[in-house]
Amino acid sequence: MPHQILVADDDPHIREIICFALEKAGMKTQAVSDGAAALQAIERREPDLVVLDIGMPEMDGLEVCRRLRQRSDVPVLFLSARDEEIDRILGLEMGGDDYVTKPFSPRELVARVNVILRRARAVPEPADDRAFAHGKLSLTPASHGASFDGKALALTAIEFSILKGFLARPAHVLGRDLVVASAYAANIHVADRTVDSHIRNIRAKLAAAGCLDAIETVHGVGFRLGRCGA
Repeated sequence: MPHQILVADDDPHIREIICFALEKAGMKTQAVSDGAAALQAIERREPDLVVLDIGMPEMDGLEVCRRLRQRSDVPVLFLSARDEEIDRILGLEMGGDDYVTKPFSPRELVARVNVILRRARAVPEPADDRAFAHGKLSLTPASHGASFDGKALALTAIEFSILKGFLARPAHVLGRDLVVASAYAANIHVADRTVDSHIRNIRAKLAAAGCLDAIETVHGVGFRLGRCGA
């Protein structure tokens, strides 16, 4: 069945462009013009993914995502007219899976939507069914389960893939290109600050569970898995 995509943006022209591009790619779309309508649409029928504009009036996209994450892990792709790091960080830390800045290429947006959908819905290959453990941190790809010292972690699909990449190479220092390769499809450009925001979000979630040494920064090289409470 075609993927169901909800598009929430207060600009009718932007909604039309996005819906046209997604439908041309074989998806079905529903468009709404404000945050409240987006939440109502999701309540009636949860889509496979939400394309969510940050700068909507009355209830912005960040608030929509905050409320959404209280009851759903549906993937979210944020849109913003401002290419500012604080917006990107807030969006990802709220639980967004990716971030696209306006003006954008419809082809790139469709590619990013497809990447998120594959990560969120893919059936793991047999080799990925094995559980990963390091210190008190454990991941079970088959059930998308993650925990630290027995406490469940609520990770987005991208965060889960990044963390799995570290657990698969616990002794290695991973540059940003390898971090991206573990979480995104080939030929998708991801800005360094987007990677850094995902790492920051993973660290924050693990810190909240009691792990203060999850991912270490190796300056000028990349990142390395920490002791994770070991």
